[in-house]
Amino acid sequence: MTHDTIVALAVLGVVGQVLGGLLILVALAAAAGARGPLRAVRSALWGYELWAAFAVAAIATGGSLFFSEIAHFVPCELCWFQRICMYPLSIVTLLAALAGDHRVARYLLPLPLVGAGVSVYHLLVENHAVSTPQACQIGAGGCAVKWINELGYMTIPTLSLTASVLLIGFLALAAAGSSQVASLPADG
Repeated sequence: MTHDTIVALAVLGVVGQVLGGLLILVALAAAAGARGPLRAVRSALWGYELWAAFAVAAIATGGSLFFSEIAHFVPCELCWFQRICMYPLSIVTLLAALAGDHRVARYLLPLPLVGAGVSVYHLLVENHAVSTPQACQIGAGGCAVKWINELGYMTIPTLSLTASVLLIGFLALAAAGSSQVASLPADG
């Protein structure tokens, strides 16, 4: 049961990476002046950006709770910082989606940005590209322990980075949409 859930989370991670990669390509195309792909993504997601962000945050929160409470993996210091950035998003994005308040997205963006930064650093520690910080050497194995390693690369910080990149994309789309909604004329 535990291994099947880990594999399912890894597969969701791969799907998320494909979506995140597509969002990054669309953003790069828009930065280069090709706005067509961005318009297509905006029209396909219009009104659902916050729901997509909620789904990602809820799955990531549920996954992290599964790892610690069911699989009994002890979260390291860096995992806790990533959780601090993720857990509030699972609640606030739901409330924002229910209210249809896209304006809040711009204020939520710092959380996945910081979470992504911590995830990248955690990946560097986990793969021994940088030395393990002193705070990570205390506790159950430290930040360099790979509790999972599905598909040869899918570790917990990889899943966290994937969720953070998706959240950055969906929240950025919602924030951009909020400025468009604000510029629409009021009904008369």
